Amino acid sequence: MSIGVYQSAASLSALERWQDAVTQNITSSQAVGFKRRTVQIDGREAGQVLIDPTSRADRGEGRDAIFPEVRFGVAFAKGESQPTRRELDIALSGDGFFSVRMPDGTTGYTRAGQMQVRPDRTIVNSQGLELLNDFGYPIQLSPEGGVVVIDESGLIRQGDAQIGRIGVFSFEDNSQLLTVGGGLFVPRVGAEPELVDKPGVLQGHLEGSNVRPLQEMIHLVNIARAYEANQKIIQNRDQMLQRTLDALG
Repeated sequence: MSIGVYQSAASLSALERWQDAVTQNITSSQAVGFKRRTVQIDGREAGQVLIDPTSRADRGEGRDAIFPEVRFGVAFAKGESQPTRRELDIALSGDGFFSVRMPDGTTGYTRAGQMQVRPDRTIVNSQGLELLNDFGYPIQLSPEGGVVVIDESGLIRQGDAQIGRIGVFSFEDNSQLLTVGGGLFVPRVGAEPELVDKPGVLQGHLEGSNVRPLQEMIHLVNIARAYEANQKIIQNRDQMLQRTLDALG
């Protein structure tokens, strides 16, 4: 009888983790370049339960005990690009990621293209991380200033001067990217980035998140209903156990 309580308790834990992901999606639905967090709940076998005391698990006479297993992921579908007319706002019409230098010196990847200029004329993102070129070096604008023009290949010009090309990289399998917060990703060991030849950089645009708030609200309703159902199962089984103990004295 207790196995059902454990299964429902495990389900409550899985639902709480799903709810955390949905809440994060709703909170970040207006964040530039944010990618929706996904949750997949599967059934995992955890041995067999013997209903009849005379039955034997080694003869297949038991009943499989199924517990929920939660798997987290990221939906890398592109968000909608919106014009901003700011010369250092950039988006990608195709696949790939902008590369930035992380605080520890490693390279991070992001779809968030809200850039600005440091006092030393280095281009950085909204978190102050340096935007890197196709060779992995920071990009510095001309000290004399001037209008910045970025073409679809990512080439940056100021007047007649070519400043450099924005590094846009892709991965064979995006599931090998780990989220580190702030719309940033880092690759797992062994996942190698590849330079994108035709990245389709859009100057004066920003990519929005790919979260659909209405769909996330529906998920919250479903989570609440499933949570309530599992709570009732636990309460009912607890009451049945108490009545059994009372009957046995």
